[in-house]
Amino acid sequence: MADYREKFEFWKNDSFFDEQTRAELAALTDEKEIEDRFYRDLEFGTGGARGVMGAGTNRFNSYNVRRISTGFAAYLLKTFGEDAKKRGVAVAYDTRNNSKEYARQTALTMCACGIPAYLYTITCPTPMLSFTVRQLRCCGGVIITASHNTKQYNGYKAYDETGCQLYPYTADAVIAEVDKVDITKTVIMDEAEAAAKGLLKYIGDEMMDKYVEAVKAQANPLPAEQKAALKVVYTPLHGAGLVPVTRVLKESGFSGLTVVPEQAVQDGNFPTVTSPNPGDESAMQMAMDLARKTGADVALGSDPDADRIGMAAMDKDGKFMFFSGNQICAMILEYLLTIRKDRLKPNSCIITTVVTSEMGSDIARAYGLSVDEVLTGFKFIGAVMNKYEKTGEKVVEFGYEESNGCLIGDYVRDKDSAAAIMMMCEMAAYYKANGMTLCDALEALYKKYGYYLDHLDNYVFPGKEGAEKIASINRKLRSIGTALSPDIVRMKDFEKGVDGLPPSDVLKYWFKDGSWLAIRPSGTEPKTKVYYCIHDNNKAVAEELLKKRQALINSVIDSL
Repeated sequence: MADYREKFEFWKNDSFFDEQTRAELAALTDEKEIEDRFYRDLEFGTGGARGVMGAGTNRFNSYNVRRISTGFAAYLLKTFGEDAKKRGVAVAYDTRNNSKEYARQTALTMCACGIPAYLYTITCPTPMLSFTVRQLRCCGGVIITASHNTKQYNGYKAYDETGCQLYPYTADAVIAEVDKVDITKTVIMDEAEAAAKGLLKYIGDEMMDKYVEAVKAQANPLPAEQKAALKVVYTPLHGAGLVPVTRVLKESGFSGLTVVPEQAVQDGNFPTVTSPNPGDESAMQMAMDLARKTGADVALGSDPDADRIGMAAMDKDGKFMFFSGNQICAMILEYLLTIRKDRLKPNSCIITTVVTSEMGSDIARAYGLSVDEVLTGFKFIGAVMNKYEKTGEKVVEFGYEESNGCLIGDYVRDKDSAAAIMMMCEMAAYYKANGMTLCDALEALYKKYGYYLDHLDNYVFPGKEGAEKIASINRKLRSIGTALSPDIVRMKDFEKGVDGLPPSDVLKYWFKDGSWLAIRPSGTEPKTKVYYCIHDNNKAVAEELLKKRQALINSVIDSL
């Protein structure tokens, strides 16, 4: 009998699993569905765990939450000993379906292992969880979220004592502990008992107040009348950003704020969008429509756990332009360096990733800053921040990645939509006072640094067969090497670790014309991601080059 079938029968019939779980499995008839649910355990990696909610070893559910939490607790006890029982773990959740209950079970599993848990009583942005770990000096943290994924997903993001997502060697140590856990041996403490013993402690609005103040502290001096003159539409996309983002903007003087009312409702079904990703233009459509209707200068958004951002702005013809994550972060960087140029240090730097547009790096170097490149994922940016905080070797002015996220300041170790949106409003107000729209500001960047065409293609391959196909793509590309195109001048394979970076399944190619492409499997979804960066003074030439590069990758994928 197939291994997945044995697991399926065990989950379907064993009394350890609740009636709802067993009934859900008993109703399954599609063999492919059964295989996908049980062909592996839900993976826990450097980004934590993320999956479709449902019954099964390869699904996100209470049993896997307890399994992962038990393993994480074992790691913390091994690492910190008795100190872990004093410092505790912060546990939070966003607005997704079941997030609150999964967070409760995470906290009570920690308590059962002897580790105190600070459990949020309100929905919490991911950066606020990072902030909480640092504020309370916890030995770790967890937030239940699947970020920008569709409603079927949920996830488990784990943080270290610095408030940074787990670096690979830490994640490997946690994974080793999780792999030892028998899912049927996990236990949670009774909530009333945990509270009575002082193991379970509740936190909420008081930490929100501190977090909002920390975000506002990143603001730049700007005349009050310029802030008041800006008209802003904001959407939290049914997520946890509603309270902190609106508080930050209003308390900072951006009084011309309108929130999309239909999307201000916290709802894990995300009823007004197909996917709650502000980096997708379709998710920002209602905000853009309301901005047109109200004559707003800019439409802004955040995802359910309020770390990612989205932006669209009105041009001088009254049309709205949607901006990519690369464009937004490059514009924020140019604004920051313009405003703060007299405060920059000789050792000031920015941190970005190997798949992020060169535009931001070129901007930084033009202002005399050095550029650190890391792998994809804000944990790598946070780790470099931690290093420089200890050594004093460099001063980090800005950290960002192409996937619509950035960080200004050092109060957290993750991307933060509240600070980013405040900065986007600042720069919109600044340019408006100078007779420019944000569209004008982007064009000015292109005139100053050249035109950048940055593009991301996602190839989705679900299920077990999809996972095998995703793995085969980079295997095939490795076998081809630079012979993929006569125009390739250099290829870098990050699989064995290069430039002092941890190993990662990323391939990057540079072409004679100076453009590059990079390809990697997603760490959180069944996707292969292909990134393109083309730099040319002629937009039409750049667009033709993009088509040629896309054809190269399509030829490989179509051959598999």
